[in-house]
Amino acid sequence: MPPKAKISREMILEAAFQIARTQGADQITARSISQQLNCSTQPILYYFASVADIKAAVYERADEYHSCRLMNTDHDYGDPLLNMGMNYIRFAVEEGHLFRLLFQSNEFSGDSLADLVHSEGIMPVIQVLRQEAGVTAGEAAEIFTNLFIFVHGYASLFANNEMACEEDHIIRALTKVYSSLVTKSKVEMPEKDAQTPSCPEECEET
Repeated sequence: MPPKAKISREMILEAAFQIARTQGADQITARSISQQLNCSTQPILYYFASVADIKAAVYERADEYHSCRLMNTDHDYGDPLLNMGMNYIRFAVEEGHLFRLLFQSNEFSGDSLADLVHSEGIMPVIQVLRQEAGVTAGEAAEIFTNLFIFVHGYASLFANNEMACEEDHIIRALTKVYSSLVTKSKVEMPEKDAQTPSCPEECEET
């Protein structure tokens, strides 16, 4: 008989990730992973001190996978923000278990919405929005916050319910909301500028 394949840390993590995708992260145990790999629990406990450590590593992998899916360009709707919004919703539809792991497992406990919006992973999105909409960084963050809440609402419905995803309807809704937010921001811009104190004459002369 050929020798059994040596179990590696990567094999364990991949098995746990697949369990999270197909069954949910709560089904990750040393026994379920050992059954997936057809091995004993010994190598699993050798590479990971606890199941909590495995789940933490799975969360990181799921986050990386989600980021890749978010920037995917297989479906091009003619606008990078609309692309990302639809990719976020499509991820919730196709990867419900991972979506719930990432966004509905209390991982953001203690954080504010502002913390999430200004996180390192979101800043490239804010930059794209700033360039596409022609607004300031602060206005881009405000637009993104409102747009994110809208998109996340759609995604949560699909991740937690077996609903039909009517893509054309969602695209029209996202486009309308995005356009309204950008228009509102630009209308308010002159008002903000008018409230900004002008430079004193003494300052201008120096």
